[in-house]
Amino acid sequence: METHDELQARIRRLETLQRVGRVIHSTLELRESLELILGEVIPLVPAVSGLVALVNPTTRFLEIEAAHGLPAHVRSMRFRVGEGAAGWAARTGRPLLVEDTRGDRRHLPLRKDIRSELAVPLRVAGEVRGVITVHASHPNAFHASDLELLEEIAAMASPAIANTWQYEQARLKSRFLESLVRVGQIINSAISLDEALQVITREARNLLQARMCSLMMLDDTGEWLDVRASHGAGPAYRTKPRLNVSESFVGIVVRRQKAMQLENVQSSGRYQNTDIAREEGLVSLLSVPLVFAGKATGTLNLYTGEPHTFSDEEIRALSAYAELSALALDKARLYDRTVAVEEQLRESERLTSLGLLAAELAHEIRNPLTVMKMLHHSISSGFPADEPRATDLRVMGEKMDHLNRIVDRVLDLARRNEPEMSAVRVNGLLDDLGLLTRHKCRAQRVELIQKFARGIPDLIGDPTMLEQAFLNLTLNALEAMPDGGRLSIRTRALPIRPSGGPPQHLLVRFRDTGIGMPEEQRQRAFTSLLSSTKPKGTGLGLAMVARAAEAHEGTLRIWSRPGRGTTISMVLPLRPSGGGLRPDPGSAPP
Repeated sequence: METHDELQARIRRLETLQRVGRVIHSTLELRESLELILGEVIPLVPAVSGLVALVNPTTRFLEIEAAHGLPAHVRSMRFRVGEGAAGWAARTGRPLLVEDTRGDRRHLPLRKDIRSELAVPLRVAGEVRGVITVHASHPNAFHASDLELLEEIAAMASPAIANTWQYEQARLKSRFLESLVRVGQIINSAISLDEALQVITREARNLLQARMCSLMMLDDTGEWLDVRASHGAGPAYRTKPRLNVSESFVGIVVRRQKAMQLENVQSSGRYQNTDIAREEGLVSLLSVPLVFAGKATGTLNLYTGEPHTFSDEEIRALSAYAELSALALDKARLYDRTVAVEEQLRESERLTSLGLLAAELAHEIRNPLTVMKMLHHSISSGFPADEPRATDLRVMGEKMDHLNRIVDRVLDLARRNEPEMSAVRVNGLLDDLGLLTRHKCRAQRVELIQKFARGIPDLIGDPTMLEQAFLNLTLNALEAMPDGGRLSIRTRALPIRPSGGPPQHLLVRFRDTGIGMPEEQRQRAFTSLLSSTKPKGTGLGLAMVARAAEAHEGTLRIWSRPGRGTTISMVLPLRPSGGGLRPDPGSAPP
């Protein structure tokens, strides 16, 4: 039968276990939970200090997660399983009571005054995953009852530790998924290559809470890797020399297309810039390849500021992130090329416009020049050869001949720009133009709506001339909607007669919700390049559209009202006859 003192001791023990149980389940933060457990255990045993160390599943080292009463530097220590009293308990899976540390080789001197210690393993699902260790400042401080109590606390703490681990893993995966979603948003947004590079390095650094992240890309030769972007890097790293693919650690990552890590770049012989790593405070490195369409284009490099072994979960997360990043970079490169092509197309359109303008100028000059030559001939015949005015008239005649030859050369050049006919997929041509102008539409808050009829036969025409005409119609519509609006582009096959029949003509219609045109401007929209009524611009665009329609034996119709937008319809024969065939204008509704 228990004595009164034994009963009181048992009650205090149960109260303590109940209090520890409440503490254990009061938080899902792993480190906070372990700190609370130590806070209850140390005064209970009693002890002067204690620690909880967990086994890193990747490195198999014991890493201190919580400590009380120990020097600050102890928190950053890690030791092998089997090393020290805690390591012995972790290796054997049995508790250890060291009555006097001075005669025990397993003791690690974490404090000078430690004379006895007690270590109990923490088991999760039957596997030792950590150790609770407490220390006393005099020998024989702990008894069997202390060991039994600590074992019960360890048994209570183990499920809580398992729960907090699962919570940490879920939170880590959640953070990974959030970051991957952000990268997906980057991929679906039209941004430049430089912007994509900066966002990718910033998000990768945040993803694993690293000290620094850099992105290196292969140059055109495929032999060198250059730093293209970084986040958290200092000037020494940003300006470091390029790396040879065949001689560098990150070059191995590119060649093997496999993630690799270095535990300490400051001392590793495989890392080429150890001096820069020391200056920047970089320690551990995880480098993953950027692979798109089976080809590595660079590496994404993550650095920590302290020794760290990257877990399989972290490697998988960064590898998945790198795959999405490679896709984002390829799209950004394509976007930059598209913008460049759009600029080239605009320049080509401008030069073509100037060529047409020069041809029209030459035509306009030819008529008055012919009249001047006729008058000059009649005047010059009335003076004798030795008359001074005859010499002046002769010089004038020579200069007019010179002007005539210049006009002939300009007209010859214009005649050589005849349409080069071939099969044209008009829907594809318009779709490509939509890609070229989507950035401008988005910048002007213009909604682009494309409705292309299916099964339209190929049109026989000049693809370059038609592309420039359609581009001009698109740009004119955008110019008419400076504050945003809607542009609808539609195609439809038309029969040559209202009664029906196989399609003979193609309708291409551009409808905008812009400022519209007054009557005078509408009447002269497709007239001479030299007679534009537009308040801004040269008026070359619609004149070129008219030239393209004429070259393809087509017709144009325009409907416009001020404040109500503009609709321009172009009807083109699918097979030009060469005889000036025109469809019924009524078959092309506005």
